[in-house]
Order: sequence, then C-alpha cells, then structure tokens
Amino acid sequence: MGGYLHVSEPERAVLVGVSSNDQPIELIEEYLSELAFLVDTAGAVPVRQFIQRLMTPNASTYIGSGKLFEIKQFVKENNIDIAVFDDELSPSQVRNIEKELEIRVLDRTNLILDIFAHRATTAYAKTQVELAQYEYLLPRLAGMWTHLERQRGGIGLRGPGETEIETDRRIIRTKIALLKEQLDKIDKQMVTQRKNRGKLVRVALVGYTNVGKSTLMNLLSKSTVFAENKLFATLDATVRKVVIGNLPFLLSDTVGFIRKLPHHLVESFKSTLDEVREADLLLHVVDISHPGFEEQLAVVNQTLQEINAADKPTLVVFNKTDAYSFISKDEDDLSPKTRDNFTLEELMNSWMAKHNDPSIFISALKKQHIKELRDILYQKVREIHISRYPYDNFLY
Repeated sequence: MGGYLHVSEPERAVLVGVSSNDQPIELIEEYLSELAFLVDTAGAVPVRQFIQRLMTPNASTYIGSGKLFEIKQFVKENNIDIAVFDDELSPSQVRNIEKELEIRVLDRTNLILDIFAHRATTAYAKTQVELAQYEYLLPRLAGMWTHLERQRGGIGLRGPGETEIETDRRIIRTKIALLKEQLDKIDKQMVTQRKNRGKLVRVALVGYTNVGKSTLMNLLSKSTVFAENKLFATLDATVRKVVIGNLPFLLSDTVGFIRKLPHHLVESFKSTLDEVREADLLLHVVDISHPGFEEQLAVVNQTLQEINAADKPTLVVFNKTDAYSFISKDEDDLSPKTRDNFTLEELMNSWMAKHNDPSIFISALKKQHIKELRDILYQKVREIHISRYPYDNFLY
C-alpha cells in the first residue's frame, strides 16, 4: 500500500461563451479556443464548449435557464469539476450558477489570475500577482457575504455579519497598501538598474501571449530564457545584452498581452511594462499562423496605447511562418478571398505587410530569415545610437 504514489486526475472543465448580435458565432468559437488553451495552461482538461446567442447576458445567471439546464445535464453525466466562462461574472452570477450546476465556477479573469499565480517564480512577480488577486477580490466581498443578508433581523446575526465583512475589507485594503509599498520600493530599485545600464540602446520584445517572443529572445541573445507552448510562459521582464556585428544593445522579453486582460493586472505589472515604455525600439512579434492574428495584433496595439508606448519606433516580426497554412481556392469559385485562401507569399505582399511597415516574416523555431532580421535590427539600432550619440566612434 505504501509503495504506490497517488496521482490526482486533472480537473475536467466545460467552457461557456455568449454570442451577441455584433459577434458572429465563429468569433466566439475562436475566443473559446483561446479559453481552452488557458484552461490547459492552468492544468485542467477542457471537455466541451457551450455557446449561447443572447441579446444581452442574463443578469442573474449570465446565460439563459435552458442553456444552464443543458450544461447541468452534461456536467452530471460527464464528471465535470469546473465551468469556465469567457467573460467576467458578478459575484451573484457566480453564486447562482454554482448553486445550479453544483460545481465550481470561474470567469476568465479568475482563470488568468490563477495562471499568473502558478507562473510567478520571482518575489517581484509573486507580489504583483498577489496585489492583482486582492484587487480582484475586494469588490467581490459583498457578494461573498450576501448569505448573511437573508438572516438579517435574526438575533445576534445582523451586527456580526456586517462587522465581519468590514473587518475582511479592512484586512484586504491594508494588504493592498502593503503590497503597493513593496512594489514601489522594487520599482525604484529597477529604475536605478535601468539608469545604470548606461547609454546602450534598449529594444523590447512585445506581442500577444504565446507568439514566440522567448524563443526569439533565445535566438538573438544566445541565452536560455524559459520558453514553451503555453500561455504566459514569461511573467518577469528578462534583459540580455546582445551584440550584432560590433554593435551592443539591450534586449528585453516581456509578459505577453491577451484579449480582455484585466485592467488591475496591467497596473500590477507596471514595472514589467516599464521595459516597454522605456524602450527605444519595439519588436512586435505576431503569430502569423494563428487564425486570429489580426485581432491579436490589434489587441497588442491597443494595450501599447493604454500604457503610452504606441508612438515608439516598431518593427513588426511575423513569426511561425513554418506553421502557416492556407486553403487553395477553386478557379471557378468567385467568392472573395478570406485569410485562409492567401498563400504566405501573397500575405507578405498584401496590405498586412505594407500597413505594418517595417516588417519581416520569420520562423524562430526553424531559424528561417533570422539573418535578415538581425541585419534590419542592426540598422535600426545603429540609427538610434547615431542620432543620440553622433560623436561616438565605436560604430565606425
């Protein structure tokens, strides 16, 4: 008996999304595919997706009663442990859905926070994640305590209930204040570190999560930054000195962006994103093989706008050309071409490349067109250095 090691089975999950009038089903399916990847990254098994078309989400249970009953039946028949919703749920919605399904219910934000907590390895990343978790929890405390409201008026229950939630709120607010103080101290240390890097040009890798930034970082810097086919493999900014030709510069890898990234999470990772804000040049890495790469590109650009980094010189690097696939169209098919019908060569000469000029198409995994990327990078870094230090002669 003592010789056997008990290995717990991974949790089984159902995924739930709502399609409104302005969102086609295909788009929601794509969103739920990303949610499935998040669930897999968190260590659970996505079993099935449920999509409901609604004008507006149900205020009480987010989805309609019929769809909720359908999910309940599936949950019972297939040993499901958790239901994950693609949008943020209110505390009352979570409570009502859990009561009906009799399993745990998570929303997208909660899932992302869980992944971040698991991925955080340094004290700094752990502090950032803990702050984001408390800020997520604080406005939800009232919802967590509403079971006491039903007993209001009962002898000895009303006062203690209100006192307990206020105590919890005060504890969490104090914890948030302490965590912010800790982060402020680390922020100041990191600002000093950045100042001490001297006059080297700074280049930052940015992009949607899981587009290959860390793999590219390893190629360019000849280092071994952790990289895997999971979302949010990188939480801390990693900075390496890179030399191309006779030109040294600093290259940083940063946390990947994602659709619906909670605002307080962006705020918590302010210092990691300072590497982006203070960079002289951005390498915006895009997964060209992903069916939704255009939206991912737009999400990153929007996030850069939010952190006041959208006006920086940017080189768009379309990565994963080795994984790109297309469906050839029949000659007699007169319907307009879709993204799936473009060959890679056509895409390289399309508005996509021209609109994101300067750009380059590479495969970091297969090391294709890396020399061309290094040549462009050398030229751009050299231009920035010469404009800043015109009398510096180590470049000539």
